Amino acid sequence: MIVYLGRRLLGVVGVLVAVAAVTFTIFYVLPSDPAAAACGKSCSVERLEAIRAHMGLDRPLWRQFADFVTGVFTGRTMGTGQYALHCDFPCFGYSYENSEAVWDLLMDRLPVSASLAVGAAVLWLLLGLSTGVAAALRKDTLTDRALMIGAVAAASMPVYFTSMMLIYGLIRVAGLLPYPEYVPFGDDPAEWASNLLLPWLALAVLYAAMYARQSRSSMIETMAEPYIRTARAKGLPRRTVVVKHGLRSGMTPILTLFGMDLGGLLAGAVITESIFGLPGIGRLFYGALSTGDQPVILGVTLLAAAFIVVANLAVDLLYAVVDPRVRY
Repeated sequence: MIVYLGRRLLGVVGVLVAVAAVTFTIFYVLPSDPAAAACGKSCSVERLEAIRAHMGLDRPLWRQFADFVTGVFTGRTMGTGQYALHCDFPCFGYSYENSEAVWDLLMDRLPVSASLAVGAAVLWLLLGLSTGVAAALRKDTLTDRALMIGAVAAASMPVYFTSMMLIYGLIRVAGLLPYPEYVPFGDDPAEWASNLLLPWLALAVLYAAMYARQSRSSMIETMAEPYIRTARAKGLPRRTVVVKHGLRSGMTPILTLFGMDLGGLLAGAVITESIFGLPGIGRLFYGALSTGDQPVILGVTLLAAAFIVVANLAVDLLYAVVDPRVRY
């Protein structure tokens, strides 16, 4: 297990370095003037010269990449003399549009995106797995067909359409929920949950539909395995056969999807945060795209890659816990 974990950690580092190399190439090498791209749409001549000094564009390309990577792990001083600007660890760059380090911007928005992602993930797992398992246990019945038709219909609705329907139905017509306004969990957990319930539902409807189809397929395949027939022949209760032997084994592909989806959502849900006005990373990313704030776009890209890679590592380690057949 320790050897496997060591290999996987080395793989994580390798993937992150590769992602850093690709993003560095896109944002620092391909543009004809990286300093102008980083400065945004409106930039004075003096500020443009300062940004060129910060980015070290007069240095060799390998040195620029080395400074970029080491800055993430140790921090760095960008520029020299009157243009010197210190970027603390971990240095994801500096947003010249916001006059603030990218890492600070990301950490200010991360609690909102994390609250949205985790709450929605809990909902879509509960809805998706329960629907998929119920359909699998009633394969080819009217219940199975009705549940899968509902799942296909839910998966076909874009998240912005679902969000608008929820706002109209639950806020404007029924008045059951307040319009979402983020409240930190530590200030008031009840207000935190009630204000995020609509965004959770908007994301959960889409993801639950996909998880329902995947869990149904996995459960049908698992319930046809010889060891399931053996468990039934031994007279084990149906609940034990389904939950302990069937669902645990069928969870492996679900965990793989979950790692990718949760890791991606932790870096922000652009459409959902924009519709509900949540000040998360996704909304920050959308604003950076609108203004051409390249350092923020680069920072969000690196953060999303890190979340996805770490989430997949955690999923790989959970395989042995969920499925007793897995041995590293």
